[in-house]
Amino acid sequence: MELTGRIIAVLPANSGVSARTGNPWMSQEYVIEVPGQYPRRCVFRIFGEDRIKQFNIQMNEDVTVSFDIDAHEYNGRWFNEIRAYNVVRGQAAPMAAAGVAGAPAGVPPFAPQPNAAAAPFPPAQEPASEGSADDLPF
Repeated sequence: MELTGRIIAVLPANSGVSARTGNPWMSQEYVIEVPGQYPRRCVFRIFGEDRIKQFNIQMNEDVTVSFDIDAHEYNGRWFNEIRAYNVVRGQAAPMAAAGVAGAPAGVPPFAPQPNAAAAPFPPAQEPASEGSADDLPF
């Protein structure tokens, strides 16, 4: 999945040593805001010191984030994790320019269709003649 938006928060990096392998680890979380009539925000995590340095994400930067979503259970509660695997600066992905992968470029998400915005009600229909197949009793 992909999101395109602006980085509005860079959270402090977390690090530690794996109890299982004894190797050091590092992760950092960022908040991206997807523009639109109702802006959406999403927290995503980058895992690994090498990737954190490679992406070098800064505040107020426009980025396209490719990520995976996974859920895990802890003490009977479920938690989502959004883990980024690629970050591209600027409006790199033309389909993600509207903020949602697969949306047409230049059209904000959840935008009304052009015909729906021009006509608030559906067009009036001609009354059906008796005996037609479309004649409903209600």
